[in-house]
Amino acid sequence: MADGPLIVQSDRTVLLEVAHPDAETARHELAIFAELERAPEHIHTYRITRLGLWNARAAGHDSEDMLATLDRWSRFPVPPSVSTDIRETVARYGRLTIERTDDGDLVLRSDDAPVLAEVTKNKGIQPLLIGHPHPDSYLIDAWARGHIKQELLKIGWPAEDLAGYTPGTPHEIDLAEDGWALRPYQRQAVDTFHDGGSGVVVLPCGAGKTLVGAGAMAATGTTTLILVTNTVSARQWRDELLKRTSLTPEEIGEYSGQSKEVKPVTIATYQILTAKRKGQYAHLALLDALDWGLVVYDEVHLLPAPVFKLTADLQARRRLGLTATLVREDGREGDVFSLIGPKRFDAPWKEIESQGFISPAACYEVRVDLPADERLEYAAAADDDRYRMAATAPAKVDVVRDLVARHAGERILIIGQYLEQIDTLSDALDAPKITGKTPVDEREELYQAFREGEISVLVVSKVANFSIDLPEASVAIQVSGSFGSRQEEAQRLGRLLRPKTSGHTASFYTLIARDTVDQDFAQNRQRFLAEQGYAYTIMDADRLDAA
Repeated sequence: MADGPLIVQSDRTVLLEVAHPDAETARHELAIFAELERAPEHIHTYRITRLGLWNARAAGHDSEDMLATLDRWSRFPVPPSVSTDIRETVARYGRLTIERTDDGDLVLRSDDAPVLAEVTKNKGIQPLLIGHPHPDSYLIDAWARGHIKQELLKIGWPAEDLAGYTPGTPHEIDLAEDGWALRPYQRQAVDTFHDGGSGVVVLPCGAGKTLVGAGAMAATGTTTLILVTNTVSARQWRDELLKRTSLTPEEIGEYSGQSKEVKPVTIATYQILTAKRKGQYAHLALLDALDWGLVVYDEVHLLPAPVFKLTADLQARRRLGLTATLVREDGREGDVFSLIGPKRFDAPWKEIESQGFISPAACYEVRVDLPADERLEYAAAADDDRYRMAATAPAKVDVVRDLVARHAGERILIIGQYLEQIDTLSDALDAPKITGKTPVDEREELYQAFREGEISVLVVSKVANFSIDLPEASVAIQVSGSFGSRQEEAQRLGRLLRPKTSGHTASFYTLIARDTVDQDFAQNRQRFLAEQGYAYTIMDADRLDAA
């Protein structure tokens, strides 16, 4: 009997013994197709899901690869039911294909007649089909390419989309690799995406997702629409493209609340695309303003729900999703799979760190005791109020002061969820703040001052979670967050992972009010980072000086 770190159970859960000497290697291989569910101190629980298996299959891993991982690291024999289930589930991907005929028609095709008969009788799929020209295929209504993929995924038959893409208007884009070059994993991500046509590239924050986007643009050589989270992100994309490619300022347009430029490469915000006027999407014309050959979705895990509907109509255009995590708190990972595309490339955080491309990080959970009067007030509060009370506990302010003093001389981000708390921290530390109310130009000035060392402490709201490039930040102090958001935890740690000229190891602190829902939500937020191999050291706020 093997002495591996995994125990595979018949309910598709997999237990990982954290202290086992092979745990890290097994974790990296397992994470390709299984999702972390719970991550307490000693035993982590993963679950093998259908979507996880199909994403792994689309990324080039077959069922035998996955079963070999389980067999290699499992302490006990893998239950036969799990092996059978994995083989049969993986085999469902690609049994149905979406193809284009010589006449340009879209068809749903399968060599498996019973499967084809089953899906075409489905009430959600029937209205999308307009003919049955051959025994092995059905005509798909021209507008329904995205919708039929969504419906097929719902009933457990994910289609492989082989219908091809419009080339778009050719527009030459070259990488200006003068003194730099794409890292090997970035080149692999670009090549894998380009070979697959559309899909998602998963890389840690700080690992150069923007450069992967630039590489994909150079590989496709076409007009490109880039969708980003906010205007600051749009300008960082523009600056990076000007620095890293042959593109000139005249070729890059910004389409946001402040500017409405449409150019061969146009960078638009999700907010502007989902803005409505008189109940209608006011800027929908942007999707057809040019013959886009590539649409890039930055931070695809944050894609607003309305954009999924708009994306269903963009299936003839190549689509690249960029993200640090496929976790979506709204549970719509299936829509990312169907409409943006399956996962094409995924590099584990610790693997990129071991290669020296992102900074090592130490994660700490600092537990703060509420004073007796606040504890009583908390106990008497309604459930809806308890998280805010715990997250904004005044006792956290002194702990933040202590941590700032502890890291004097480093660049420190203090991150909060609530505006009043951010105001309090800004005043207490005499440090500038950035919230959603801060004008874009002022945000950019403060970020630049932080990068250049003119400001060493910056208090920020969740607007700094996404696509903000602050390479010299080496400390983040998370005072409050979005309840149990795993994706937010990943984004916030990601602010620290850019390699640092200072050589500092990144320190990520989360302040938690002990024995409250704040502590419960923290455990959920930490699940994603635990999956990536980051352990949290528990610290007592009263003993920071001794730590």
